[in-house]
Amino acid sequence: MRSMLRKGPGRVAVFDRFLVRAVSRQPQGQHDDFFSALSAAATKGKLWFAIAGGFAALPGKPRRAALHGLLALGVASAATNLLFKTLLPRARPLPEHLPVFRFVHPQPTSSSLPSGHSASAAAFTLGAGMVSPALGAVLAPIAAGVAYSRVHTGAHWPSDVVFGCTIGAGAALLTRKWWPERQAAPPTGRTAAEAPALDDGEGLSIAVNALGGSYSPETVTLLREAFPKAHIHEISEGEDVAAQIQAAAARPGTKALGVWGGDGTVGTAAAAAVGQSLPLLVLPGGTLNHFARDAGVATVAEAAAAASTGTAVSSDLGHVSVGRGIEGADETLELTMLNTASFGVYPNLVRRRERLQPALGKPLAGLVAGLRTFAVASPTTLKIDGVRHKLWILYLGRGRYYPRDVAPLSRPVLDDGVLDIRMVTADEPFARLRLLWAVLTGTVAATKVTHLSEASRLSIEAIGKPLVLAVDGEPLPGVRTAEFTVQRGKLRVYGPRP
Repeated sequence: MRSMLRKGPGRVAVFDRFLVRAVSRQPQGQHDDFFSALSAAATKGKLWFAIAGGFAALPGKPRRAALHGLLALGVASAATNLLFKTLLPRARPLPEHLPVFRFVHPQPTSSSLPSGHSASAAAFTLGAGMVSPALGAVLAPIAAGVAYSRVHTGAHWPSDVVFGCTIGAGAALLTRKWWPERQAAPPTGRTAAEAPALDDGEGLSIAVNALGGSYSPETVTLLREAFPKAHIHEISEGEDVAAQIQAAAARPGTKALGVWGGDGTVGTAAAAAVGQSLPLLVLPGGTLNHFARDAGVATVAEAAAAASTGTAVSSDLGHVSVGRGIEGADETLELTMLNTASFGVYPNLVRRRERLQPALGKPLAGLVAGLRTFAVASPTTLKIDGVRHKLWILYLGRGRYYPRDVAPLSRPVLDDGVLDIRMVTADEPFARLRLLWAVLTGTVAATKVTHLSEASRLSIEAIGKPLVLAVDGEPLPGVRTAEFTVQRGKLRVYGPRP
């Protein structure tokens, strides 16, 4: 074994010189200028920072790929320059090893082993490729060219380049463990449900919330054109929305309940439809229409097509039993949760993000909103299933949302029977700083202050002062306790089947 270790460096040196001689025998040409320029461009990571800047201008995967690539590059550069070049001193190739027109001037004075250019090239390319394989494939020839250029210009021995690439690959893998790849959303899956076909809306009773997000004077005209035989009732300002929806559901001859309004209004209608054993037709009348999109009816035309053919799917409902204490009086409320509920700073974060989104775009708006929110907010103390926590956010989704971080966007399956629980806690040391760093680097899903889990039941108890609970965007103050459960397949909703 010792003999093999003694012979190893000698054999590497022999092989290095063999490869360098092969490079030196190449005739002079334009490729010499190309590799010299490419090597110089990659010095101190300038090439990779420029590419990352271009990627960052594109939202979505390119931007995340740029950030992940730069993080991997930073780790590789630190390991190469601060650790390995100090521990493994090695002389660089001499001028006699290569033609003078090809030899780099001035030659670097640091240790030849390992190649920092190669480490950075491999780290950035693999780091970016872990987020976007297509971008990684585009970058791979550039990275290979940078690595080869260090041998072509006499800056490194071939083994330096191989070792540098190994360090870069290891750095990319390390950052992937720290910043795991986003779990891809599964294909949309919907369970068929029985519902009557509504020819021209016959047998359909529609409740229209005139205070809904996208209501306009033309709304009722639009609905009458789509459903000429339906009964349409506008709920005006000052009327009890829940009572009016219940009246629409109980109207004689009603075969299905329709609703136009935001997700809070749709949740109220869902409870009324279940109470009257009616299918629900959701008309996209809110600001964001989360449930309508998840049900596959993003437009009135899509809703009308599903209703006319009697195409419906099954959906779970969330049930929330709330104990409140306001001005010395206690009361219990039973609520329906169609989409989400939250405690803590999440509603403020969402409001800030939506306000900034038109000007900044969603990713950057989310980053700025997160930094502003967590910089000034205070954590909330409560018991979750009997365990005391200090937290910034408790987010509950009725159903499994994607992506699996603190910025959920879509829900491919409506009847999976789970509560999607996401907590950002303040229990850990330096929790605020760790959270701000995670928001800044886009690693919130991997930081130790973020906790993702699932359950079919969850209990909450306020510690100290009552809390504000937001259910489907509707704030409810004075909450002391809350019990969340999932009612499997309780709702039938018109919508296309995949």
